[in-house]
Amino acid sequence: MLFNSYAFLFGFLPLALLTFYGLRRLGGLRASVASLTLASIAFYAYWKPQDTLVLLGSILFNYAVAAAIARAAPGRGRALLALGICGDLGVLFYFKYFNFVAANVAAAAGFEPALRAIVMPIGISFFTFTQIAYLVDCHRSRASERNLVNYALFVTIFPHLIAGPIIHHAQMRPQFDDLGRKPIDPAMIQMGLLVFVIGLAKKVLLADNLVPGADAVFDAADHGAGAGFAAAWVGVLAYTLQIYFDFSGYSDMAIGLALLFGLRLPVNFDSPYKSRSIIEFWRRWHITLSTWLRDYLYIPLGGNRHGELQRLRNIFLTMLLGGIWHGAGWTFVIWGALHGGYIVVNHALQRGAAAGATGRGDRLAGPAKQAATLLLVMVAWVFFRAKTVGGALTLLQAMFGGGAVGGAVGSAVSGAAGSAAAFAPALLFWIVLGATLALFAPNTQQLARYTARLGEPLRLAAGPALAALRARPPAFAASPAVAVLAGLVFAAAFAQLWRPTIFIYFNF
Repeated sequence: MLFNSYAFLFGFLPLALLTFYGLRRLGGLRASVASLTLASIAFYAYWKPQDTLVLLGSILFNYAVAAAIARAAPGRGRALLALGICGDLGVLFYFKYFNFVAANVAAAAGFEPALRAIVMPIGISFFTFTQIAYLVDCHRSRASERNLVNYALFVTIFPHLIAGPIIHHAQMRPQFDDLGRKPIDPAMIQMGLLVFVIGLAKKVLLADNLVPGADAVFDAADHGAGAGFAAAWVGVLAYTLQIYFDFSGYSDMAIGLALLFGLRLPVNFDSPYKSRSIIEFWRRWHITLSTWLRDYLYIPLGGNRHGELQRLRNIFLTMLLGGIWHGAGWTFVIWGALHGGYIVVNHALQRGAAAGATGRGDRLAGPAKQAATLLLVMVAWVFFRAKTVGGALTLLQAMFGGGAVGGAVGSAVSGAAGSAAAFAPALLFWIVLGATLALFAPNTQQLARYTARLGEPLRLAAGPALAALRARPPAFAASPAVAVLAGLVFAAAFAQLWRPTIFIYFNF
């Protein structure tokens, strides 16, 4: 079920809210928490009911292993932790990577691969990483969740289940406890509505209108069509902005939906295209994945504890594995390796740069750094989006190798909507509008004054966030004009819901 669908907006969500708040009105605070757990499992089952068995099996397995870790002696606890992580990664490997590895091993050995008809359960990467972090945290703290309903809600809460953000038990457990004994602040509901509408608009009005241009260019290149210079740049720009507003829109909608139920999720997206370095980009893009990779991969690999060369190696390996996490394909391997190389070079340049350079020269260099960073990100996006390495190289050659203007890909772009005259101006309009908003406009948390921006994944305190929310009410509550504007934006998005499209990160 998609957030941007009639079934969700006029079926599932109203029913879930009515049940949740109806039980609370009758005094069943804990029952309302249980109803949210059941609603989240039903939300997941809507996609493919059989995949729910994988999700529930994963929940029961990790809940039992965590309880055993909390009770075990230190030595045995490490063995149980290893068992739990291997079990989680084994399931993830089977569903997501088995056929990719089998095909490549078979190709290397020179025989036909015996591939299986494996369909990956949606969201498996996210609920697997969430639970691996939980096991590691249990081993460190020697404590685990004793309430199975709360644990199931932690894993399955529907706003984050399919595509994040990756949450931590220490962030959510106090909030679940509060749901079971305290009323929900109306300001959170007001803010939730505003944030959700902003996210819906990003997805439906911006990302989805960029899809035809990006798909036409990349699909043609993957099928061997020669790429023209102009068409290649237009297609890559379209995808660069499509994934930005698609993922940013989902992240906003997840936060908004959680707020409707009195829960705060961490910000996962913070104007990444305004970054002036690749290091800064990864502090702004998919923030919860970046912090997960740092805390549960980079630091266990050794972090910066064994010298500069080892630190750079660990950074590169972390980003390489982060690329593989996104998908089973050589394009994702290359994408991860590119970002690993970018960050290694970025650190080396920072280390060698002269300290204390300030003033006008720095101010003038800022836009150039931002442009260079965005260009590097776009080059990597080519591999991320392309289905084949050959298709990616075709587009890069057209972008930087002097390909002819127009060409077969240009024809595909022009024909995507039936005629060049009808299609090209509309696509260019959405590209210009999207770029203007991504590069210059305030982001959602600035507009809505949402305060749960995480610098660290385990430092979200419920009290300060709620206090700040009460002290600085969202613009939706403070301004009737903004409320009317939000209503108009929702109406415009509503008019496009007849063509709901899947979110890009649902594929991972």
